[in-house]
Amino acid sequence: MIWAIIPAAGSGSRSGSDIPKQYRPLLGKPMIEHVLDVLAQHPDIDGFMLALAPDDARWQGIEMWRNKPLRTCTGGMRRSDSVLAGIAALSDDLSNDSWALVHDAARPCLRLEDLNRLIESACVHPVGGLLAGRMKDTVKRGDADNQVEGTLDRSALWRAYTPQLFPARSLQRALLHAHQENADITDESSAMERLGLSPLLVPGADDNIKVTGPEDFALAEAILTARNTP
Repeated sequence: MIWAIIPAAGSGSRSGSDIPKQYRPLLGKPMIEHVLDVLAQHPDIDGFMLALAPDDARWQGIEMWRNKPLRTCTGGMRRSDSVLAGIAALSDDLSNDSWALVHDAARPCLRLEDLNRLIESACVHPVGGLLAGRMKDTVKRGDADNQVEGTLDRSALWRAYTPQLFPARSLQRALLHAHQENADITDESSAMERLGLSPLLVPGADDNIKVTGPEDFALAEAILTARNTP
């Protein structure tokens, strides 16, 4: 069983709008609906858990999405708080072999073929895995004054994307352990890595962008429009 957990408790302050970015229109519908639509296409995803802000008044209480159950919980200030809240809210539905697929509410351009590849690959890996892209640019290390200190070897460097897919109980333990140590956790893989585990890197398309600033909305619309153009 795979539950998709979508942290959506952020305010999206960098998006340049008073509307949280997950609700901003993208090709005529809220961005979060694009996220739900692509995840719902995969037959192995059994349901959704949205981690929402405590004062979220925009979500309309929808309980099914494309014939799959959709539940909500109250998220936290940090991404890891929201993921933990989502797992806890699903506690009665999770067995020892249940998986948590965590995807950003601000990544509407996920390709179904990449989602397929992740699930096929990560579910047979002993740790789990994440979509990622190989670093193609030359990467510089800078100092406090933005001066170059050196050039990194990019051959072993990857950019982490989402979704990230791990056994739900293992991910819960990893996140709780990181919180106990006050560790800064920026994605689920980093929590697993802190336990000495090595998640699988699954190559994904570079156009699985994270919408952050105002300019990213135009880029996301262009990507989605190009896919839908014969």
